[in-house]
Amino acid sequence: MRWPYDPNARCRTTERRFWLGAMIFLAVALPIDLVEDPLQSAQAGDAHYSGKQGQILVVNVPTDGGVTGVEGTFLGRSLSFFPDTRFEEPKGFVGLIGIDLQDEPGIHELTVKVQAGEQNQTFTYRVQVLKEKFHVERLTLPKNKVDLDEKSLARWQAEQAQVKEMLANDSPTKLWQGGFVEPVAGKRTGIFGSVRVMNGQARNPHNGEDIGAPLGTPVAATNDGVVRLTVDHFFSGKGVFLDHGLGFYSMYFHLDEVLVKDGDVVKAGQIVGKVGASGRATGPHLHWGVKLNGARVNPYALLDLPFKGSVQSAAPVPVTVPGSGVGAPDP
Repeated sequence: MRWPYDPNARCRTTERRFWLGAMIFLAVALPIDLVEDPLQSAQAGDAHYSGKQGQILVVNVPTDGGVTGVEGTFLGRSLSFFPDTRFEEPKGFVGLIGIDLQDEPGIHELTVKVQAGEQNQTFTYRVQVLKEKFHVERLTLPKNKVDLDEKSLARWQAEQAQVKEMLANDSPTKLWQGGFVEPVAGKRTGIFGSVRVMNGQARNPHNGEDIGAPLGTPVAATNDGVVRLTVDHFFSGKGVFLDHGLGFYSMYFHLDEVLVKDGDVVKAGQIVGKVGASGRATGPHLHWGVKLNGARVNPYALLDLPFKGSVQSAAPVPVTVPGSGVGAPDP
């Protein structure tokens, strides 16, 4: 018996193949010590992937065409995906997920929604957040740099509000390209995520990396972006906030001089300032920080991401700076 011809059959078959392909091929690339451990995952509820606090996950969503958008949610933070233009990777979308340095260890859901025209499908994956062992640093600073008087406290609160407002307005498009640049090649005098005990008082963890270098050393932009804000703040001193698009920001603090202005478009490796000791610092150094969709991640994780290009750092060769300084976190 011959079945009547159905003009919609081919469309339905194509649609079924698309969603089956999406379910099969949705995967996570693990560029920085981010490995799937079957035993550990099984013991923790059969997690699909795992990563330590402060690390970055790269989520690939290969597609066979027809997809108009991909977005996700992890721990209440919205994630933006962008077309994957890497020749060595299947055609599709890719997104970066930051694991905040204080995200609660355990199993958390990653939700990814794939849209194809008027159709959409949602996938849920389990991600195990592993606890990182951060160092404890004990610092002794002048009392007026630790315990704020009423005027200084009001200034700090106003500065925090300014930064919060700036970070709430993400650029809707991806601005960065290729590989990432280390802004200064120097001695890492501070450790990301370290717990600071200042004058005997425990403070917030250090949310960036301190790099010791001589006063006036050029500071390079880690990637393409727009200068969203330049500041001279109580704690961070003279600084630059670069917006790289889709909720990805890099910060450069304690500068001696800022060489860009708000709204400037910069390229990877372009000099945006000079190393200094402004704000609350014990000596010349750069505080390099990164926020990814609201998560504070280790900036050095950027250098290991699988987006390589021909960009070379404009920073000088590594140096050892005796007595180079560190900055301290907000109270």
